[in-house]
Amino acid sequence: MHIIQELLFVIAFGVAVYLFYRKASQIRQNILLGRDVSLNDEPAARWQNVLLLAFGQKKMFRNPLVAVLHFFVYAGFVIINVEILEIILDGIFGKHRLFAPLLGGLYPVLIGCFEILAALVMIGCAIFLVRRNVVRVKRLNQHELDGWPRSDANYILLTEIVLMLLFLTMNTADQALQLHGHEHYINTGSFWVSGNFVSLFSGLSDSTLVAIERGCWWLHILGILAFLNYLPYSKHLHIILAFPNAYYADLRPKGKMENMPAVQKEVQLMLQPELAANEAPATDIPKFGAKDVPDLTWKNLLDAYSCTECGRCTAACPANITGKKLSPRKIMMDTRDRAEEIGLQIAKNGSFSEDGKTLLRDYISEEELRACTSCNACVQECPVSINPLHIILQLRRQLVMEESNAPQEWNMMFSNIENNMAPWKMSPDDRDKWAVEMNG
Repeated sequence: MHIIQELLFVIAFGVAVYLFYRKASQIRQNILLGRDVSLNDEPAARWQNVLLLAFGQKKMFRNPLVAVLHFFVYAGFVIINVEILEIILDGIFGKHRLFAPLLGGLYPVLIGCFEILAALVMIGCAIFLVRRNVVRVKRLNQHELDGWPRSDANYILLTEIVLMLLFLTMNTADQALQLHGHEHYINTGSFWVSGNFVSLFSGLSDSTLVAIERGCWWLHILGILAFLNYLPYSKHLHIILAFPNAYYADLRPKGKMENMPAVQKEVQLMLQPELAANEAPATDIPKFGAKDVPDLTWKNLLDAYSCTECGRCTAACPANITGKKLSPRKIMMDTRDRAEEIGLQIAKNGSFSEDGKTLLRDYISEEELRACTSCNACVQECPVSINPLHIILQLRRQLVMEESNAPQEWNMMFSNIENNMAPWKMSPDDRDKWAVEMNG
């Protein structure tokens, strides 16, 4: 009987790992659809970002209450993985509490810590469910979350509560069996949370307790394996991608925009035409901006897959606050959806062919792009170092420089800069007159 259980566990574990690997590989290929960009400078600063932003969740603590609750859930997820490791090894080798003899008196202390974290995870998830569905916090109930995104968040929170409840119930039944002296259930000592509920199972027979303990054990680990394979389809993929995304964050000052050397050279030649005679004719004219996902960088696509859909960017966006259509969160969600669409076509056909759609217009409208003030509020607020502005600027560059598509007010400004070297409609000589008059 034990051999059959071990075999079933190994099969379930192997299938889960394979399915996760296959989907993770597909996501990696989708991210690599983007243009190459080198982001390996200043490794010390990058590792500092990983420690402070990903591990330490520094930006989350601008709202201390929510940050503490989120930290409970996060810490519970990370630290309880040690217990999951034991469960996996127990399943593979047909053992029970494999680490208990190795750790001795430290074992019940560790399990007690895990149980406290499990209880805190349940409390945190319950409060988050109330915030989303009862209090209805504004940034968590905007239109871009209608349908699947809102359900996804609720499913994850409910799943985490159920998994933690199964973990605690399993431990409670286990301790009841220890008190009965049942073989296979070695005496570990009382656990800190579940030990308080053993009396609830006092009237149950050993066979019933074994059924409860084994049932919770199987449901817990199968739930974990199912959760593992749900992650790549969910916004909760940020649990994994937040770390590389923090490492590869843009370290330049937030107000510094990316110039195109080819364009910069043309401007220099315009200002100093005498240099043009020595310049070789341009043979490789770059594409200006981005129209679709392959025109973006791989970091833009990593950003899109790392998005937590928390809405802090949108809540801070002045354009959104004043009622305009722009939502930085939607920009990231649209980019991810388009990358998924292209990736599925590549997986099906072996390559991507034009499908009549583009990220620009079919997913993100001109109205959204033009509403952006380039203030970097969204970049500043993102807890996992996402940069929606970089995508917006690339799409807007496509409109202006490839399609000559800009509002009349912008065109007037461009013309003034070209002719007068300033946004105002007056020559440089006229701009100096105020100083002459003052000196006169």
